[in-house]
Amino acid sequence: MSTRSGESATNLTALTWAHAVNSQKELTDALKSDIDMIEADIVMGKINNTGPDMPVMAHPPANSSDISLDSFLQQIKIYNDENAEKMKGVKLDFKSIEVFEGALKTLEAKIPEMTYPIWLNADIISGPVNQNNTIPVDPQRFFAGSSQFPQAVLSIGWTTRWSSDYNNGSYTPQEIDAMVVAIKTNNVTETGQPITFPVRAGIAANSQEELHDLVRAVNGTNNSTLTIWSSQNDYVDVAKLRELIFSFGFDRVYLDVPEELSSQLDLGRTENGGGGNDGNGGSGNGAATSSPALTSLVNFSLISAGLYLFSLYWDKIRL
Repeated sequence: MSTRSGESATNLTALTWAHAVNSQKELTDALKSDIDMIEADIVMGKINNTGPDMPVMAHPPANSSDISLDSFLQQIKIYNDENAEKMKGVKLDFKSIEVFEGALKTLEAKIPEMTYPIWLNADIISGPVNQNNTIPVDPQRFFAGSSQFPQAVLSIGWTTRWSSDYNNGSYTPQEIDAMVVAIKTNNVTETGQPITFPVRAGIAANSQEELHDLVRAVNGTNNSTLTIWSSQNDYVDVAKLRELIFSFGFDRVYLDVPEELSSQLDLGRTENGGGGNDGNGGSGNGAATSSPALTSLVNFSLISAGLYLFSLYWDKIRL
């Protein structure tokens, strides 16, 4: 595809998603499908309401599942090892710091074996619009745990309040500053880990200048992107969201939205300056082979990990 500058680049908006893959059946179906990324939630709970507490795949307030985090990740690894041309990336969503820290032992065993994208997602800052009902994941503890996984993409966002009844709100400069401060004070700029900022479509559409300031603040040390997401009934100014996407370019924006909104965005049209592409966003109609976007993310994740490990070695031999 072509970005707003007309240069060839990867179309990240074309990545496709399976959401809330929190059961064995849903995982089996996702692995048989043509999607690129498998998103799932983790809680501390039990397998089929029996046995000890452990990290399992479920969305709060549920605390039981038929599949553990360990089995979930192992099955994806086996599939990817056997289907390199159709491999899937993984996004793990943590709603609390207690769940993330409870999952660390499993992540420590599984992530080093991965040769495909792994995203660790958490809302670490209170955000728009005056959202104070959801407690953010503690950023210091989240970054401390995730720093041991240099190949992981840090998907770090804000708690939000938005619906069909909201049409006025944005990511404020103060909320942007709070995110930058959290990143810099916790030495994430030193690890060089790739970052994607999940931003809610209806709010992001009103926040073009602020989001450019955010990416500009960290992109010199951490390759940064946006992941635009939306709930089914959210109000979204489609024209302003298109403008935001084209202002960044398709190589800087993942699109994870309902099919109706994806169709309304009609990213194949290029009046905003982008070149022709098939930006099908979250519609789920991926090709049978791994998409160029997923391949690009794999390559970047591995390069980031290699550079980080080399820097540790260089620091050691200089002592």
